[in-house]
Amino acid sequence: MTSWTHIDTGIVPGGTPLHLMQRGHEFSIVADTIELMNSTRGASEEALAILACGRVRGRGAARVLVGGLGMGFTLRAALRNLAPEASVTVAELVPTVAAWARGPLAGVFAGCLDDARVDLREADVNHLIQSAPAAWDAILLDVDNGPEGFVRPENDRLYGSHGLELARRALRPGGVLGVWSATPDRKFKARLQRSGFLVEEVRPHADGRSGPRHVVWIATAAGPTS
Repeated sequence: MTSWTHIDTGIVPGGTPLHLMQRGHEFSIVADTIELMNSTRGASEEALAILACGRVRGRGAARVLVGGLGMGFTLRAALRNLAPEASVTVAELVPTVAAWARGPLAGVFAGCLDDARVDLREADVNHLIQSAPAAWDAILLDVDNGPEGFVRPENDRLYGSHGLELARRALRPGGVLGVWSATPDRKFKARLQRSGFLVEEVRPHADGRSGPRHVVWIATAAGPTS
């Protein structure tokens, strides 16, 4: 079998470096020894967008915020499941990851960053969440390996009670918060519910039909966000 080749490293501010690896036509992003994503297994990240955007597609000009560019699985699925007049803002904290999307991973991204609906920002998604109340119809979070700061400890603030309250306030009434995780987390699901969300937990396979199951929480803002 062809061995993995190191392509590049991205520096995460205050966190664990990300390494882009390649084996033939397959790519992998690794932090320490943990694979965060693989170009051949993105079904659960797609499920995050399909489930969340399906809830807000009927709003037409829906505004969607995606935290984490990754390999673009969530972004591409969001674009397929939103109306032409919708908009998608992607917050990516690591400039190198954005550069990979137009460089070695260009074939994986398949031109989705050129979609007129996409606004890619080098920013902390937490800052965009706090920037304005009732600004988003959906917020999709896939900025770490789950609701715990593995790659970057500061990511914990997104998933704590205060962070979830900020996310709820950033959503329009009836808006949706979608969160991806590699593993289940009952405490996080309980925090979502205590923060005023109606929560659905879905466990899609990593590659769509088999392999490990990941977790997607679809949390709908149950009441006014003011």
